[in-house]
Amino acid sequence: MCKINGKVLFVTDLDGTLMHSDLTVSNSTVRIINELVGNGLSFTYATARSIVSARTITGNLDLKLPVITRNGCVLADNGTGKCLEKSVFTEAEVELLKEMLPELPACGFVSCFDGDMMFKMFLPAEHTPEFQGYLDYYKDDPGTVPATGFDEMFTGHPGYVTLIGSKDYIAPLYEKVRKYNGWESVFSKDIYRDEYWLEICPQNCTKAKSILKLKERYGFEKIIVFGDSINDLPMFKAADEAYAVSNAIDELKEAATAVIGSNDEDAVADFLREWAKENQQ
Repeated sequence: MCKINGKVLFVTDLDGTLMHSDLTVSNSTVRIINELVGNGLSFTYATARSIVSARTITGNLDLKLPVITRNGCVLADNGTGKCLEKSVFTEAEVELLKEMLPELPACGFVSCFDGDMMFKMFLPAEHTPEFQGYLDYYKDDPGTVPATGFDEMFTGHPGYVTLIGSKDYIAPLYEKVRKYNGWESVFSKDIYRDEYWLEICPQNCTKAKSILKLKERYGFEKIIVFGDSINDLPMFKAADEAYAVSNAIDELKEAATAVIGSNDEDAVADFLREWAKENQQ
């Protein structure tokens, strides 16, 4: 294969977009992307997942660019899992979060950094069924750490707050925190289960803003993105071209340049392969 035009930055969401519904990235997608990246394609992903969680799925992808994790809070190396850049809340914001979210121990955790390590701090308590399900799933994860009190949930350098529950439970919390414009907040339905997530991170930490940061830093001339959900909408607006998978929500399809195949059909990898054929140097 001839060299590919590397001045175009391709960024994909993971869950529901690059990943199949069984929470895997297919061998075919891995093979196609690794071959294209090896021939010059500029490709990365942007996800709400932590780098630890993402790498359990993307570990076989040989990516040269930093990956965007925690919705833009952390730029990381997909190969090593090392955090390259991270953003954290100010001390004043930590105190405001404590004041605004007394419900946090019942429904969520705080992602706190200690050097390059990130720990998800939760408080053993009576939890929402949805959050308890999350804890049960990650019960063997050494990075999910019980705190001894509310304040200890914010130990070290807090950089991300996650709350999980029913729509009726989480929606009022979103309405409360979204009024403060010093941080970013995303409220969305989980694509796998009937539960809702509220994610709060420092200001200017979004997928879109991190993508634009990579564009400026590496001198890319164009951005093409792929997604499926509401939290992909800002990066759709920031991109030159944006493609929704066929399983995406209607709002994203309406904002897309075009709709491609589904996540279970390896649509992103197929698009990249066809684009590369047409854009060889």
